[in-house]
This record gives sequence, C-alpha cells and structure tokens, in this order.
Amino acid sequence: MNWTQLISNKRFGQEERHALRHDDRSEFKRDGDRLIYSAPFRRLQNKTQVFPLPGSIFVHNRLTHSLEVSSLGKSLGDDVARRLTDKHPELRGTLFEEIGTIVQTAGLAHDMGNPPFGHSGEKAIQTYFTEGPGSTLRSEVSDAIWQDITHFEGNANAFRLLVHQFVGRRAGGYVMTYSTLASIVKYPFSSQHAGAHGKFGFFESEASSFQRIADELGLICLSAPDEPLRYARHPLVYLMEAADDICYEIMDIEDSHKLKILSFEETRNLLLGFFDAEGQANILRRLDDEGVTDRNEQVVYMRACVVGALERACVNTFVNHEDEILQGTFTGSLIKHIDTPLREAYQRCVELSRAKIYRSKPVLDVELSGYKIMETLMETLISAAVHPEKFHSQQLISRFSSQYDINSPHLETRIMAVLDYISGMTDIYALDIYQKIEGIALPIV
Repeated sequence: MNWTQLISNKRFGQEERHALRHDDRSEFKRDGDRLIYSAPFRRLQNKTQVFPLPGSIFVHNRLTHSLEVSSLGKSLGDDVARRLTDKHPELRGTLFEEIGTIVQTAGLAHDMGNPPFGHSGEKAIQTYFTEGPGSTLRSEVSDAIWQDITHFEGNANAFRLLVHQFVGRRAGGYVMTYSTLASIVKYPFSSQHAGAHGKFGFFESEASSFQRIADELGLICLSAPDEPLRYARHPLVYLMEAADDICYEIMDIEDSHKLKILSFEETRNLLLGFFDAEGQANILRRLDDEGVTDRNEQVVYMRACVVGALERACVNTFVNHEDEILQGTFTGSLIKHIDTPLREAYQRCVELSRAKIYRSKPVLDVELSGYKIMETLMETLISAAVHPEKFHSQQLISRFSSQYDINSPHLETRIMAVLDYISGMTDIYALDIYQKIEGIALPIV
C-alpha cells in the first residue's frame, strides 16, 4: 500500500462531483463537521459507555468518550504526519499532512453504530438469533445474513450507518470521504471471517461498498475471488484504535475512582506504575509545587501524564513499523507493541478492570437491565417484521421512522430495518419503548 493512494478525499456516493469541488475547507474537516451536526452523533450522549448514565456523578457516556478519542486521534495523526514527512519529504504538501484530521473524524464516528446499553445490547441482539425465538429464522435467510445477525457488531453497524442509503435519503449515506470511511473499519472482513472473537467490519448489505472503497485506496485484498471479502487494514485504523484503547482503559480508571470502585491508593499506584522512579518523582513534585491537594485533581493530572506517555509510545511504534503496516503484515494493535514497561502497566490496568470494574455492581446492574430491555424489543419487533399482516404488528410497525425499510417485501431487509431501528435508540428511548410494549407506562397516567 502507498500513502498517495491511501489518502483520498473522494466522496462515497458523489464520485462524479470529485473534480468539481473547490472549497476553502478541507474535505476531511467537512467530514467531521457533518458528523458533529448529525442526529446519530447527538444520540451518543444518552448511550452507556461502561457505567450507568449519571446521577450526581458524571462519568463517560458514548459521546464524551468519542470526543476524547477524536481529540487524542488528532494528536496521534498530527505527530505521525510530522515524523513521516521528515522521513518522506515527498509527502509534504500532499493530502497526507491531513491524516490528523482524518483520524480525528474517525474517532467521532467509531461508536456511532453501537446499540443501547453497551456490550450487553450487542449480546442481546446476537443471542436472540442464536438462543432465542430468532433461531427459527435460520432457514429463512441466506448464510451471509445469518452470520451478520448472529454476530451483530457495532463496528459493522457504524459503517452501515455512514454509507447505507436509507429510505428517502441520498445515495452514499453521509457521503464521507473514502479515507475517513476506511479508517473506522477495524476489522476489514465480512462476518463469515468473524470466528470465535465475533468481530467483523461490514454487513453483507454493505460488502460491495467496502470493496469499492478498499480497491480505490489500494488496500491489500487477502481473500480469493470466490471467498468472502477480507482486506488488510487501512493504516490509519491503527491510530484510531490506539486512541480508543487509551481512552477507554485509562478513563475507566478515572471514572472508577470517582465512583469509589477503586480507592485513591489503587488508582494512584496504577497510574504512577506507567513511569520509572524518576518519572514518578517528577509527577509528585509537580503536584506538590503547584499545591494540588485535591485527590480527584491529582488523579486527573496523573491520568493526563499517562495518556501523554501512551500517545508518544504509539506514535513511535507506528513510525518504527511503517513498512509492515503498509505491507499488511503488522499484527495486533499498536498498544501491544509499545515498550515493555508501558505495555506491562497498561496490561495491569486491563486485568484490574476485568476483575474489579467490569464486574462491579453498577456495571452488572446496567447489563442485566439493558439485556432484558433489548431482549424484549428484539422479540416483539422481529416478530412484527416476520408477521407484518397481524394487527399488533401493524401497530408496532407504525412506530418506525420512515427511513427504515420495514415495509419491504423481503424478510432480510425487514430484519435489518428492525436492527437499524433498535441500534439507533438511546438508552432512555429503548426503556420508554420497552415500558410501552409491556404496558408498564401509559402516556395518560
């Protein structure tokens, strides 16, 4: 792969207008503006990240997480651009210098396809088809669609949201640039390659769209002509992924301290553990010199130091492994290849998070409630899609926005319309619909 081809501001769905564009704004900046002003992006403010949506203590939701990933992605991309233009002077004055803006926008978009209630929402959709009433639909849909819905994935759904032509909407979806779209696809293969980890990058309905983007950008195709699609990653995916990895892991530590799931001493030791003795002494001296005695503020400063250290390490790893990344032979994430002390400190955070944070009562309560809400929505709305002729089905179908093709004559299309509708819900809206379906809440009461 080569940078000149990989960085393209051609817009998906408006390729014929590419040569006519003359605007002072960067096309990649336009991508970001388009997302920020969109309804699906706004809805992220009411979608669970890890912890319950805030009461008196404000923790991260999908929106604040996405903004932080976007900000860190800009730093990663800008620093890589500066280092690589020194290494490759021929890239100066080209679109390559805008990779920071591309990664910034990818950070905004990367979670837009996630359903309500975090990973429990994804799991509820999957298990409806593998363990629930939806298992009877196996013979009614194609193998490819069955793999899609039984592995339902927020990453693949984000790509669909951005490129799919919904009813009454323009071709090309959000009409994003090719490079921005490719930069959000962490798993550039179909669900038939998902395997045990269950991750994939695009649904069958968007496979040809991804293929068009990938071939235009020169992504390395790893599948044979008669096999389900599989490509090497776009290099900028590694930077977006690194921003995501750093933000969710380190910010979850900070949130856990605010919620008193972790003690100050545990949090302090985890964060200072990213630095050698001299680095730790410098951090503590800075806090003392500036008179910072508030423990929450101390955690904020230590967290900022950790994020900065991990950002620099990931930039170094990307630059040092540039050839492998461009050849499509680099394996794993950037975090897995940073220097040992930082990598081990990060792994300690991962292990503690699994043992103490993600199994904590507030998180489990959201997962349990969210799973039940999503399970009920799936059972009721998929049943309506399968039997649209029934009276109650028609009542339910009338609630769908006109953009969802729930009245299609094709069952597979109607099933995807239900998944589009449910995955686009906020936590509160999903709860509201659940209560109305169950007869728990009435507008007149």
